[in-house]
Amino acid sequence: MLKLNPLRKKEFLDLMAQRGWDLLLFYGDTWRKDHFRCLVSVCFCGPQAVAVLTKEGEVRAVVTHPWDVEPVKTATGGSVAYVPRLVEGLKNCVSKSANVAINGLEQMEARFVRAVQEATGKTAASATADVEEIRRVKTQEELEWIRKAALLADRGYEQFVRVARAGMTEFELVAEVEGYLKTHGAEDNFMLVASGGTEVTAMKPPTARKLQVGDSVITELTPQINGYYAQICRTLVIGPPSEKQLESYAIFAEAQKAGQDLLRPGVDISDVARVQNDVFRKHGFGDYTGPQYTRVRGHNLGLYPDELPHVLENVHYTCKKDMVIICHPNTYLPLSGYMVFGDTLLVTDTGCVSLSQTERRLFQA
Repeated sequence: MLKLNPLRKKEFLDLMAQRGWDLLLFYGDTWRKDHFRCLVSVCFCGPQAVAVLTKEGEVRAVVTHPWDVEPVKTATGGSVAYVPRLVEGLKNCVSKSANVAINGLEQMEARFVRAVQEATGKTAASATADVEEIRRVKTQEELEWIRKAALLADRGYEQFVRVARAGMTEFELVAEVEGYLKTHGAEDNFMLVASGGTEVTAMKPPTARKLQVGDSVITELTPQINGYYAQICRTLVIGPPSEKQLESYAIFAEAQKAGQDLLRPGVDISDVARVQNDVFRKHGFGDYTGPQYTRVRGHNLGLYPDELPHVLENVHYTCKKDMVIICHPNTYLPLSGYMVFGDTLLVTDTGCVSLSQTERRLFQA
């Protein structure tokens, strides 16, 4: 298990040489650890951590929890400073007049940004977009971790179907699945859920609502293995599905297949969204393809569960081999409320393959 990916490190050094940066900082906090972990794959404990890559190839770090010192030092092979207050650590990890860029700059608190500027006498550049572009194409080792996460997502959804029953709360259902995933190796799991009928307009964190016969129970299940996420979206009905639920599911399945069939290197990701939306338009539900009823038609996956680019008709990006994208036409329809359906897809030389093996059907509990 690589903790300091040599291929990524070389790509980041090449980027620094192109941009004229002396230091590249990788800032992570409890919400966005991925900005740090794309260089140093350690799930740090503290509120913040910063890895510093010099143009000569040295890697050092600043951590804000004493427990992070040893694992980060083992991963980097360089010096690791523990500081309870990140401001002081930032001032000491950069030098006067250095050209500094920060991956995760937009996530930083203003006082941290000021500390870097005061120490260097210069305004730090944002490296976030450049680093995200590098991250979009996965290495072979990264793909192996995503495959393992996709397999665990399949097993997690099996557990979801196994335990879902009328009378249990959404909280209880999610707790059962979370416990299963953590027991079987998940580092984390991002999960949304909703239950009910036509009144359901989106997914959300679980509530105390009790599942009832006739409910659609929808979930976006996203386990993390060694930092990398895979996602699956499926819909389950408590009891026999109604004709409206079956009709709605058929439209979602058709839309997802349209996106998956189109996805390949060289395709504009806006077209992956368009062909999904065209299915809804064909069935007379074009009004439900906009932001009032849906967020995205998919997104990239990796060290963060909702990576860019998003799959939307107004987002233009040329898909590349070894990108990992979930294609999910999740939206509200008046037939049976909000419904979800999606697989984790790996872009190949000539198309894409699904890393999700869960059967493509409307499930019943």
